[in-house]
Amino acid sequence: MFLYNVHRYPFIRLLIPWIAGIFCGDHFFDRSWAPLCGILFFGFFAALSFALYFLKRYSLRWCFGIAISALCFTGGWLGMTGQLQQAVCSFPKEETVYRVLITDAPQPKEHTYLCQALLKERRDTAGIYPIGHTAVLYLQQDSSASRLKSGDELLISARISPPLNNRNFDEFDYARFLMRKGISGTGYVASGKWTILSSSKPPLSSANPSISLRQDGMNNFDLKSTASSCRRNVVSLYQELGFNGDELAVLSALTIGDKTELSDSVRESYSVVGASHILALSGLHIGLLYTMLFFILKPIARRGNIGRCVRSVFLLVLLWTFAFFTGLSPSVVRSVSMFSILAMADMVGREPLSLNTLAVAAWLMLFCNPAWLFDVGFQLSFLAVASILLIQKPIYHLITVKSRIGKYVWGLMSVSIAAQIGTAPLVLFYFSRFSVHFLLTNLVVIPLITIILYAAVVMLLLTPFSWLQIEVAGGVKKLLEGLNFFVRWVEQLPYASIDGIWLYQSEVLGIYIVIALLTYYFMNRRYRNLQICLFFILLMGTYHATLYWLDRPQTSLVFYNMRGCPAVHCIKSDGQSWINYMDTLSNEKRLKHMTANYWKRHHLLPPQEITADCRHAELNRQQQIISYHGCRVCVINDNRWRNKSTVSPLYIQYLYLCKGYDGHLEELAQVFSFSYVILDASLSEYRKHLLESECKKSGLRFISLSDEGSVHFLL
Repeated sequence: MFLYNVHRYPFIRLLIPWIAGIFCGDHFFDRSWAPLCGILFFGFFAALSFALYFLKRYSLRWCFGIAISALCFTGGWLGMTGQLQQAVCSFPKEETVYRVLITDAPQPKEHTYLCQALLKERRDTAGIYPIGHTAVLYLQQDSSASRLKSGDELLISARISPPLNNRNFDEFDYARFLMRKGISGTGYVASGKWTILSSSKPPLSSANPSISLRQDGMNNFDLKSTASSCRRNVVSLYQELGFNGDELAVLSALTIGDKTELSDSVRESYSVVGASHILALSGLHIGLLYTMLFFILKPIARRGNIGRCVRSVFLLVLLWTFAFFTGLSPSVVRSVSMFSILAMADMVGREPLSLNTLAVAAWLMLFCNPAWLFDVGFQLSFLAVASILLIQKPIYHLITVKSRIGKYVWGLMSVSIAAQIGTAPLVLFYFSRFSVHFLLTNLVVIPLITIILYAAVVMLLLTPFSWLQIEVAGGVKKLLEGLNFFVRWVEQLPYASIDGIWLYQSEVLGIYIVIALLTYYFMNRRYRNLQICLFFILLMGTYHATLYWLDRPQTSLVFYNMRGCPAVHCIKSDGQSWINYMDTLSNEKRLKHMTANYWKRHHLLPPQEITADCRHAELNRQQQIISYHGCRVCVINDNRWRNKSTVSPLYIQYLYLCKGYDGHLEELAQVFSFSYVILDASLSEYRKHLLESECKKSGLRFISLSDEGSVHFLL
């Protein structure tokens, strides 16, 4: 068993503490003591390892191993802390002029263009200050913004701030996600608040006359911009060859990693059937490319060791050229790194692929970029390969197949099963979905993808021979149509996927322990090991049942922190709920996306949406006053209650103040008697501080959603 032979895999013994250190460095980054402690521990264990190495006493060999593991732990800690620290930047609170360089092609959103930009310098009346940090900018949609591209240099006037979370329940940590990617801030740039300084095209302008411009006439295209330009040329070639719609989108994703044209319906179809991985350039695609290049360069290797070295060098150059061409995305870099190690292992005559090789690739990548550990693709790809290496052979030997075709089919199925076992817990945790027909999908999709990729390479190589290229393009298009048809057919099958699954982080670790115990049992068939495994499964079941009961739905009210979407969520103990939208322009889609994890965790049914006055057996809403289980919530988002009074004010438990009300609390006190004030995130800073001071003066309890995040009141 692998666990008893871990000494054969030295890099695994280095990788595990390195990963643990990265997790701790990320978790404790906000603690002021963390960097200093990391540096002190690193220095201590480095000195201890050095001393123990030269001591060379056999009885203390385990001390040296512990010291090296501790050194790797602190190394991972410091590496992650240092990377996050590089993304920390302070910005002025007011709108400021920045000189920026667009580093990625702008992506169209609902009302804006999202682009990643390098903040070169900040300008104000006191002078010009270099920055050198990266930010995500949201440019208001207009005709000028639509023509921006990677490499353009702009002068913008915007308020840029460090990324912050809304602190809603179970919300995705978007701020830490951006920091791990090296992004220091976000900002919105309105039309008329930017101008272009340099471009490969004639200058565009959406300029504010108050911004002083300086044309430097330089083209700021780096290697990344050049690669992006090459990809656009390839997409243009595909369009000239007659590819369009979903076929063009899938072909671009498969060959050059361009997923911008993929529609939501295509993404959903591939996700349901368990084939999302083929739309992202990863180990499968790089492996097919490596196999093709290895075969083409095979004659070179026949010339002995020198020929093998030359082939490996060619493989490395071609693989990294392809990685550069596709934009050096983490998934491609990860896969190319792994196959580069395979090429070097082949060059020196070592075993091409083993757990140690996999650990080397993972350690090198995490040494260069510790934040890759938190990339979902990184986790899934390495776990898939590790699972194939560990359990594919035992699965394959469960069934004896004699025919040649049967061996191929069962071999493909055993690889798919092994990869699915290794990645299923993480897929359930991240995506709350299990694709039931994954075996059927992979049996057809993987061979089809292989043919499509090789045919696409031939099609590109035939560019000088247009008449022949067109013929090959016709075949590729038919294959893509067949691929999309098959995926949609599997999607329509009964029970294509199980959705809405909720797993806790601790349960993911527990499931992997169960998988390891089961694998160990099937390898040695000892009854005691089966007992241990069954006991642990029982323990996991009890733990899950306890958490399920603790997170059961309870009759309650929930207010969410989301600017521009005031809502009151009324929840019943049986899982039913009603969500009251208080604005006809509410961004309901964004709210559902933001709260999806919270709803799954508490096993809520899809809520009924209420946008106007209504009467239900459980809930009543009239004049923005919601009555639910004996509790009243009055939503104030206009001035309908101003300048009104009554002898007997209506008692309400929660006064929900939103954007649109211009008065004071004392005016509302003439109509309502309230004990708790909720300040919505849509309120401006001035209005929020004004209302907070009025609450303090009146002795009222209050909570600001923009400061505290979501709130939950049991009824």
